[in-house]
Amino acid sequence: MSRSQLVAEHLPLLRRYARALTGSQASGDAYVAAMLEALLQDSTLLEEKLGPRVGLFRLFTRIWNSVSLNEGAEKVPAQAASEQRLSSLTAPTRQAFLLLSLEGFSEEEVAHVLSTDVEKVRELADAAGRELAAEIATDVLIIEDETFIAMDLESLVKNLGHNVIGVARTHTDAVALAKTKQPGLILADIQLADGSSGLDAVNELLKSFEVPVVFITAYPERFLTGERPEPAFLISKPFQPAMVSAVASQALFFQRNSRSRPKAAAS
Repeated sequence: MSRSQLVAEHLPLLRRYARALTGSQASGDAYVAAMLEALLQDSTLLEEKLGPRVGLFRLFTRIWNSVSLNEGAEKVPAQAASEQRLSSLTAPTRQAFLLLSLEGFSEEEVAHVLSTDVEKVRELADAAGRELAAEIATDVLIIEDETFIAMDLESLVKNLGHNVIGVARTHTDAVALAKTKQPGLILADIQLADGSSGLDAVNELLKSFEVPVVFITAYPERFLTGERPEPAFLISKPFQPAMVSAVASQALFFQRNSRSRPKAAAS
């Protein structure tokens, strides 16, 4: 397999990580594009000591941590820079937490990606746990037609301290439940068994109110192409509890910061 094929193979999950880290598709994809541009200019930037995937994430981290890139409006949207400033105090903990919980890297691999040591990675992960514990509990709407998956999600979010307002199995049910009690977070399957779409249901709901959404799909690569409007927060089936916790916490993190941001600064 050629180097370009190796890079292409790992790009969808790198996009997932970048979107979760920045809080939006546009910002995350912009950082990935900047990384690819740097790699095209100098292929030696991709070191494969621990394999191509670790090398890509390590290079991405170098781009993410680049002061010139964070301040440059030409390559990265202004939203990315503002989000970077908002989360500057917690970015390292979130990086470590997402790399471990969402992407499934080992502590040694995370240490290599972040150019640190395993002890520091453990410190960051512990700090992330304390930050998560400080999250304000919210009301969660689950859109999922598979009974056992819905039950697992319901149990999981309750254990995280949230309240489940209901489980919707169709587009119609989701809209009706959300109108009854507005959720603070939505976990939504993209393709529902009756042929309706969780994505369409969420888009309809977002016309009425703003709410962070985490999409769940058995085919994440279809929604991580970077070629069209796609979900910012995405997890794949089958999922691990830590993965749901990691992505849901990021969605709530950016929603909380958005609400606390002064109107003048947000414009």
